[in-house]
Amino acid sequence: ERKVKKDTSYVLNRAERFHMVLIGEGLLVGAVAGGIVLLYRLVLAYAGEWLQMILHYAKGSPVKMCLWFVILVLFAVIVGLLVKWEPMISGSGIPQLEGEMIGKLNQRWYRVLPAKFLGGFLSLFAGLSLGREGPSIQLGAMTGKGISKMLDRGKTEEKFLLTCGASAGLSAAFHAPLAGVMFSLEEIHKNFSVSVLVSVMTSSITADYISSKVFGLDPVFQFDIGHALPQSYYWMILLLGVILGVMGAFYNWFTLTVQGLYKKTKGLNEITKVMLPFLLAGVLGFIMPELLGSGHNLIDALTHGELALTSVVFLLVAKFVFSAICFGSGAPGGIFFPLLVLGAFIGGIFGMVGTTYFGMSPEYINNFVLLAMAGYFTAIVRAPITGIILIFEMTGSLSQMLSLSVVSIVAYVVASLMKSEPIYESLLGRLLKNRGEEQVKTTGQKILSEHVIMHGSLLVHKAVAQIDWPKHCLLVAIKRGEKEIIPKGGTILSASDVIVTINDERDFSYVHEKMEALCAEQIQE
Repeated sequence: ERKVKKDTSYVLNRAERFHMVLIGEGLLVGAVAGGIVLLYRLVLAYAGEWLQMILHYAKGSPVKMCLWFVILVLFAVIVGLLVKWEPMISGSGIPQLEGEMIGKLNQRWYRVLPAKFLGGFLSLFAGLSLGREGPSIQLGAMTGKGISKMLDRGKTEEKFLLTCGASAGLSAAFHAPLAGVMFSLEEIHKNFSVSVLVSVMTSSITADYISSKVFGLDPVFQFDIGHALPQSYYWMILLLGVILGVMGAFYNWFTLTVQGLYKKTKGLNEITKVMLPFLLAGVLGFIMPELLGSGHNLIDALTHGELALTSVVFLLVAKFVFSAICFGSGAPGGIFFPLLVLGAFIGGIFGMVGTTYFGMSPEYINNFVLLAMAGYFTAIVRAPITGIILIFEMTGSLSQMLSLSVVSIVAYVVASLMKSEPIYESLLGRLLKNRGEEQVKTTGQKILSEHVIMHGSLLVHKAVAQIDWPKHCLLVAIKRGEKEIIPKGGTILSASDVIVTINDERDFSYVHEKMEALCAEQIQE
């Protein structure tokens, strides 16, 4: 009976009412995922408070300090065992989700959810320089997958619900519903079809509403942006974009290098890998506690003018190295928030130097802090729209959209020219390589996929019969605006057409890669 339910006719019939079905399911996923991520945020908030209390209580007493190190060792052992039990919780979780979306990984949601929750909590309780956003996105996505399994949905719907959950996770983590939508579409789903857009928006808004009921409507960052930058300063924005592009490429290289060093060092296992950052966090807790955690306190100090230029430079370097050591170990936690902190510090240094040497008014330093956060994020993740929307949602500032766009484009171009791969793609590639490109086991289910024909694609102005389509792939429909066309041999394809294909689950990864390559914009030489 289950096999009959997942045959081609079932998938096609259900697809006809996808819009309404997905809105309802998006609402459900948003509510459940939003609740889980809200709980995650709450326990992390308590973890930060408890950590400060413990450090204050233990400082100055060798016995109490030793006891805290014993507790940190215990935390490291628990986290290491969790990573060994469920390797998919390692790191941020976003590469694992991207791997699942293209059919190359298969996460066990019922193991990832509790292990990621506890592992992320213990890592941030210990003071590791990791973010909450990656775990929140993975927790949200796994909630979506769990709901899909409980409702006995097919693989096509499951991928929609994974995207909805990822959107809900980021939305609830940062009070950024639009950024949640854009990130899940730009980075996770890589598709802007109406079906996924509406359901993802529903999920994201629902999660944000739930989170806002507890944490309020204030933006994550509270700092003043007095005025928009005058156009006479735009040459500085271009220069900042170049610096951020170079620094972003260096960040990606350094992060992967540190991760590689952990892997190459003999005698390290899951437990001993995470032991180093946990013990280092213990040392820093008593000598430089401001480096612990995601770094929200550092941005507050920077934007309120509490730090001198030399202090900002030192903190940038120290935070950069500590974050790489924490993330490279494989401890559950993201890079999203720490990299925004690093970007803010680069912008702060740039603004301070501009004030000292170029006669810039000090009131514009915070503008460059804001701009650098978006530009650095774009250079590293290569998701410029998400970066721009995320920063204005997290700061509540709408006056910088033009300058945010300029710095993001320049940083994007520079990082691309340096041949720096987006960080999550690099991490996914390394993850798949370590696993020997493990494929999901076939269950015989059918998967519907949508692929947008880009302007400049080889498919534009070609007839369907002229195209060398991937094997094991059936063209179901061509969507052109609001119209749906049944493809025939003589049907001429146009830019912006959405090609709908169906294939067996075992062929999904191969077909997805081939279709994306066919639809992609071709560089004309």
